[in-house]
Amino acid sequence: MVRCDMPRDHDTRILLLGGSGESRALAQALAWRDGIALEVRLARAMRGRAFPVPATAGGFGGEAGFRAFLDQWKPDAVIDATHPYAEAITARTAAVCIELGLPLLHHERAPWVPGPGDDWAEITSPEESAGLIPEGACVFLGTGRAGLERFACLEGRRVICRQLDAADGPFPFEGGEFLLSVPPFTMADEMKLFQRLEVDWLVVKNAGGAGARPKLDAARAMGLPVAMLARPPEPEGVARAETLQQAMDWVEAL
Repeated sequence: MVRCDMPRDHDTRILLLGGSGESRALAQALAWRDGIALEVRLARAMRGRAFPVPATAGGFGGEAGFRAFLDQWKPDAVIDATHPYAEAITARTAAVCIELGLPLLHHERAPWVPGPGDDWAEITSPEESAGLIPEGACVFLGTGRAGLERFACLEGRRVICRQLDAADGPFPFEGGEFLLSVPPFTMADEMKLFQRLEVDWLVVKNAGGAGARPKLDAARAMGLPVAMLARPPEPEGVARAETLQQAMDWVEAL
């Protein structure tokens, strides 16, 4: 059972912007913390995983809606625990909170770092992948559906984009196809998949965490090169936490 008390005048009101796996654990911890009134907002429902506390999906309707919500609910602090690549939301949240003098924490897990045996090339934009991957190669695209059209530079290769749900339209460029798969995936699963598809390259976002790591472990074992899409720059002037304990310590300091 999840505690869901009505806010009291002396509660610390926290707005949690969720979307990452870390946001789920943090929401659960905050929901049981005495003296906290928690409001959770998601840009969209988290596919395949129920959020552990009541949450509202659908965003705010842009910056004007975000400002209106802040003015109405009057949080004491905001925690941005959206996906590491939710660049627009993170930038907007930081700009508005800094302007209003509202305490803001950016809660984001640590990125992956290459180890012995890894063959990674960092790219800062999808378009850079075309300069690395030769024509005719089979590319496993593990970046998700968002922004897929920016990989149109990979025409002339066979591009396979893994999806959790059935695609709602055709692939946005020639030579591409969707692969419907449901996690979790083990290293052995990924190796069998890459062998079956005859994958030559992986293109991956540096999401960090353990859940999406098996594809990188498989690439290392098979000697496959990886184009690693770097994370967007961190917002300046914002507190940062990589672990649940660091985030809770920040809340305690409020």
